[in-house]
Amino acid sequence: MLSYLQQTSFNKQQKGNIIMWIADNWKDYEILDTSKGEKLERWGDYLLVRPDPQVIWNTPKVHPGWKKKNGHYHRSKKGGGEWEFFHLPEQWSIHYKDLTFHLKPFSFKHTGLFPEQAANWDWFSDKIQNAGRPVKVLNLFAYTGGATLAAAKAGASVTHVDASKGMVTWAKENAAASGLKDAPIRWLVDDCVKFVQREIRRGNHYDAIIMDPPSYGRGPKGEIWKIEESIHPFIQLCVSLLSDHPLFFLVNSYTTGLAPAVLTYMLCTELKKFSGCVESQEIGLPVTSTGLVLPCGASGRWEAR
Repeated sequence: MLSYLQQTSFNKQQKGNIIMWIADNWKDYEILDTSKGEKLERWGDYLLVRPDPQVIWNTPKVHPGWKKKNGHYHRSKKGGGEWEFFHLPEQWSIHYKDLTFHLKPFSFKHTGLFPEQAANWDWFSDKIQNAGRPVKVLNLFAYTGGATLAAAKAGASVTHVDASKGMVTWAKENAAASGLKDAPIRWLVDDCVKFVQREIRRGNHYDAIIMDPPSYGRGPKGEIWKIEESIHPFIQLCVSLLSDHPLFFLVNSYTTGLAPAVLTYMLCTELKKFSGCVESQEIGLPVTSTGLVLPCGASGRWEAR
């Protein structure tokens, strides 16, 4: 087990003596500043102010963008919140390399994209491009398709599964905008757990699995998902879908209780029959005004040796 736990050297950067995976290849997105529970972001030509629970410092809001924002999400003390807009279109687009994403502010401060995930897109795109063989990817809790598009652009065939019909429709629109309308992508509106159970019964297998589970959610028929109770059994279940020679397994978490070490432990435990190695880190986005990095969750990565 000790040799299995040995970590591989990934493309990491060190900021302020903290090591994490950093999504620093964006041109259309940046965090301009952070203070008092909020972050000031540039999404293409527009500035948004959104709450962030990690921003617990009260540094002065000296960046001029704080006063020139196009949208501001105000969190309510009773839970939830609402948007306030200043000359912001209903929808606009930004690009990451060859990918195009349609954005629009909607419920609970979201825009339809998690930019920090670009650090993972770059990582597994390299794995797919250098696999030397066809790669089948399963993307679970696939949202608006960031990982799906990145994997498809790298040359994989992808099965995209999300319980929300609206999110799958949005992902299809992003695919079309990215020139991937005819790419080998299966779009499925389904409960992820039930879909995996059916795939196991069908005898289907995948070379790589990506999952980005919510902290809490409901399936199309009211199925309840609580990540602390559900994530380990679900990883166990998904391992049964891996091919004889899997390429990678990626788990994302935005739940503070699931530290990177917890992700490492689960992946090491459940993937020990395969020859590979695991590393987990926080993922983050650079902050232009300070040069520091804002943590944005954690990711666990298993890759074949």
